[in-house]
Amino acid sequence: MEKTIRQEMKVTWVLKALMAAYVVTGLLLLLLTLLVYKMEFSEEKVTAGITAIYVLSTFVGGFVIGKLSKMRKFLWGLAVGILYFGLLLLISFGIYRTLQGNGTNILTSFLLCAAGGMAGGMIS
Repeated sequence: MEKTIRQEMKVTWVLKALMAAYVVTGLLLLLLTLLVYKMEFSEEKVTAGITAIYVLSTFVGGFVIGKLSKMRKFLWGLAVGILYFGLLLLISFGIYRTLQGNGTNILTSFLLCAAGGMAGGMIS
């Protein structure tokens, strides 16, 4: 019985961390959209902004789960970063019916999301 309760708590931690990460993603994407509209950024700047949003969002998710778990924070943060990337991949695949970008871009995004989550967990 107690094992089930602990597992439910861990699932709740992950969901809270992912929710925090996606709320930050939404807010920062909205801000980036406004900046692009007002300042007419180049494609390179928009791509850099999106990459920064991935890292910041996974950092926040890792930070949240690190505060909740209090043990093995960097592993929990890494897990949240990987799950965040996985959900991004699923959403992208669901919308476009294909993976956007080449293998190098996808691997780079994966590593940045994983590292951002792990860094957030370690800092928490």
